[in-house]
Amino acid sequence: MSEQPSRPAPIPLTLLTGFLGAGKTTLLNRLLKDPALADTVVLVNEFGEIGLDHLFVEGIEDGMILLASGCLCCTIRDDLIVTLEDLLRRLDNGRVAPFKRLVIETTGLADPAPVLNVLINHPYLAMRFKLDGVVTLVDAVNGMATLDAHPEALRQVVAADRLVLTKADIATDADAVTALRKRLGELNPGIAILSPDAPAEALVRAGLYDIAERPNELRSWLAAETLGGHNHDHDHHHDHGEAHGHHGSHGHHHHHHDVNRHDASIRAFTLTAETPIREATFDLFWTLLRSTHGAKLLRLKGLVALAEHPEGPLLVHAVQQILHPPVLLPAWPDADRRSRLVLIVKDLEEETVSRLWSAFLGRPAPAYTETHHHHHA
Repeated sequence: MSEQPSRPAPIPLTLLTGFLGAGKTTLLNRLLKDPALADTVVLVNEFGEIGLDHLFVEGIEDGMILLASGCLCCTIRDDLIVTLEDLLRRLDNGRVAPFKRLVIETTGLADPAPVLNVLINHPYLAMRFKLDGVVTLVDAVNGMATLDAHPEALRQVVAADRLVLTKADIATDADAVTALRKRLGELNPGIAILSPDAPAEALVRAGLYDIAERPNELRSWLAAETLGGHNHDHDHHHDHGEAHGHHGSHGHHHHHHDVNRHDASIRAFTLTAETPIREATFDLFWTLLRSTHGAKLLRLKGLVALAEHPEGPLLVHAVQQILHPPVLLPAWPDADRRSRLVLIVKDLEEETVSRLWSAFLGRPAPAYTETHHHHHA
């Protein structure tokens, strides 16, 4: 039997998204000059949009240019899968120098989910690349209007691992920018909102693979400020520390009036479990949740205490219905050993999901204080 050649380590991949005019080109231009992005390949839709002339080293071939920073720029021909397979073929036969990272810039109107789906579920591409994070640009001047007008923009925000707020320096209405920041934090609890001149490292190393090694970041990533919850004073972003503890039965149930007229149908909540869960049970829960309410699930992220692996939790992360490959952590980030899942949903009641969760955990459904139907058939 011949030895299998050792499989190359998967290449981290960052997805850069954001609405038309949000400043992706400006940001890309800056990133392309940054030494932190040497040995990176950047896939863009159009070279023409990026002023590359002064950065140019050579045109390798059609649709591919090498930059002075050592970064390779390629256009996405017609189909992302074809472009990626072609790039890997060139890498494997030595026509492209080895690279450490891939950045894909998506078109402004793209819902990131189909791209994520390709990267996570395509059998070959998923083996060669590991999705390291979605970076979404939001324009401080037009962001509110864009979120109101375009559901894809909401999805880009919910899918993000990092948000970059651009044009805040030219936004004249400070209150509007504050309101936009608040809305972004509600759509994507625990998100880091960076300025466009943040270091390249902070932007591209945004993914689970990095978060998993940084307990503090992992904790904030798991904080769910409940949307439309109890805490609307201006200092509500200081209470992350207790965000895990207060999801008991006491009155955090959502008061939807006037809190956030924009996104009233979007909410976040946390499911917890005190005792470890069998891996098969969690898989079943996720499968059933997805098949029953898939379209309403915007995001799921969390730590699951598995009965089979007492030493560290399983880090789970899904965008829409697409589950990233879960990562088994070597240790817990803090003393809290409960399973905790943060869900961001649209048009779905928390009670519906928590009843399903309770059923899988084999515990009585939680008592709800609201006037829901309590008679069980």
